[in-house]
Amino acid sequence: MVTAVLEWTEQEQDVARRAFDKAHSRAVLGIIRAAQAHASRMDSVEECWKLHDFLSIQRHEIEGRFDFRLAGLLFVFASLVKDGLLQVDELDGLDRDKLNKIAAMSRM
Repeated sequence: MVTAVLEWTEQEQDVARRAFDKAHSRAVLGIIRAAQAHASRMDSVEECWKLHDFLSIQRHEIEGRFDFRLAGLLFVFASLVKDGLLQVDELDGLDRDKLNKIAAMSRM
């Protein structure tokens, strides 16, 4: 079975980029807040290493999750919606079929 490649208009790509960047900023802000909270109660070198491990894991997750290649972007958006980093209405301007797919996948 051959899967069809989705076409993205220039306007859709602009909408997608803005939404993607907004979700990325939210994710990064969450990491910063968590790191600050952890650092504020740090009282041992072991806690320092725990913070380092936490940040390493978060970096790996962020770099793996935030991939703006158009071929997989619907899956990225569905995951971000599911995790509350993005709202479907922030994707207004995308084709109705794309929005429906994102909404459906975010409920899985």
